[in-house]
Amino acid sequence: MTAGGYHPADHPIVWGDTMGDKYYVTDTSLSARFPIYTRANVGEVFPDPVTPLTSSTALYEAELGGRDAWVRMGAFDADEFPPDDFGQLGVQGGYCYLNASLIRLFGERAPGLSWQTMDEQFFGAQPGIPPYEQMDGDVRPDLGEKIGATFAWVFGQHSLSDLTELTDDRNDTKALRDDRPDLSSLSNEQLWARFLEMVPWHRKMFGHHLFTTYMATVPVGAISAVATAVGRPDLIMPIIAGIGEVDSAEPSHAMWALSRMPLGSPQFDAAFSAFLYEYGSRGPNEWEARSASWETRPALALAAIDRMRVSPDSADPAGHHAQRAAEREVASAELLAMVAADPATHGQLAAAIACSKAWLPGRERTKTNNIRVVHEMRMAMREIGRRMVEAGVFDEIEDFGFITKDEMPSFLAHPGAMSATVRERRAEYMRLEQLEPPFVFVGRTDGPDTWPRRDAAVANGLTAGDVLAGMPGCPGQAEGIARVVLDSNDPFALEPGDILIAPITDPSWTPLFVPAAGVVVDVGAPLSHAIIVSRELGIPCVISATGATRRIPNGARVRVDGSTGVVTVLELP
Repeated sequence: MTAGGYHPADHPIVWGDTMGDKYYVTDTSLSARFPIYTRANVGEVFPDPVTPLTSSTALYEAELGGRDAWVRMGAFDADEFPPDDFGQLGVQGGYCYLNASLIRLFGERAPGLSWQTMDEQFFGAQPGIPPYEQMDGDVRPDLGEKIGATFAWVFGQHSLSDLTELTDDRNDTKALRDDRPDLSSLSNEQLWARFLEMVPWHRKMFGHHLFTTYMATVPVGAISAVATAVGRPDLIMPIIAGIGEVDSAEPSHAMWALSRMPLGSPQFDAAFSAFLYEYGSRGPNEWEARSASWETRPALALAAIDRMRVSPDSADPAGHHAQRAAEREVASAELLAMVAADPATHGQLAAAIACSKAWLPGRERTKTNNIRVVHEMRMAMREIGRRMVEAGVFDEIEDFGFITKDEMPSFLAHPGAMSATVRERRAEYMRLEQLEPPFVFVGRTDGPDTWPRRDAAVANGLTAGDVLAGMPGCPGQAEGIARVVLDSNDPFALEPGDILIAPITDPSWTPLFVPAAGVVVDVGAPLSHAIIVSRELGIPCVISATGATRRIPNGARVRVDGSTGVVTVLELP
């Protein structure tokens, strides 16, 4: 599998705002041709604002990688992307958005899919999503044929080992960690050069991630279509759960093993050191180099292990996975039996079930590969940040994030000249961090000054007997005390058997899923990263439960039905 032919030299991206004043230094141009942008999915990997450094480096490469992916799958011609605007991604008010117009158009052009299919898989049940409106140039039968040929290849890949490109990427990104030099011995200029050396990797890895992400919709869409047609949509989630080989779930299994070792023992210390080497790139807000990781802040991992330590042996994620794997086999056999009289449908369904075992874990492998690259970028810049703190130039190690790519050479030559600018940008970043950006917008947003605060109170809180409807995320039922956790950095309020109520989750949250009896998420969809992992760990989960963190009282007793997507408040605290 090779990347398609999009060449940035032929289609330069102009950084800046072509649609009015920018709200923050990170903000990018946006596409007028593809005007709908959403926080769906990207909000899991960029829950916080994007820093100036990330916006001017990794995000640029991700935009190019996204274009590579679309061209490679046959969904778009390279010249369909406006050369002077962002098309795949965009930043408004500091927050990263994914272009929903492209996703929908892919659904319209792809045989057997539709814009509604893509909405269901990426948006979930979020309100306020505008309907698709056909525009000139949308209908492309020639591209439909190309996509169809790609789909035919997709159905021939039945295991993760078939996707050799992703295994090669895994080995290459692991080598980045193995070959990391002694960063303390490098000059600031050499550290910056190492950061820049990592940046082009992001284009390749992100292109593979986007390609794999959209190919994962193919088997899921086929399974969903058959299950819905025969009146058994309840079989969809069990069939795509308990697959195995999900890289993003591996840290949770490793943490569980650590939680069963005596804290402070030589056995634990050696195992935890090996854990940090293998999974140290993980952490909250993983795509942002400024954010902490388990290697830079081991206390984050230790806190999650601590929550598992006080959990009963019955919470072992391996046991939950085995149960979901068994349910998967039963549900698959049941659905196949229902269409046995139709050989064509039966054959297509069997192929879809088989290749889902490759593409769903493949998607998480591509994300993990990206995270390793970002982490090596992070570690080089943190060494610069450490030195700048010692010199009195930075207030925090992470202040490197508030300097753009173009500014960095001048900054390294004259560090003190940007101290005031860095402080101003950090203050604005922290202000934006307290706000709730719109889930979707068309054209551009109304601006951060119109956004509500994340901690804003609501007048329509739930009371005993009330229900909140979302979407099934992972099948199963659970009852427990609702614990509203807004930050994965602070898991200590969560006790074993509690119901975790979270705003939006990236895989750094998933270790908290293990001690929880169930999970409820404000935002999410069937192909959300965290939902794939929750199905792997076998935790009952409800997604797209709009406003759950604001409406469900902390401390209330609730019931979570991951099979129907309904949350019921049983008792108030």
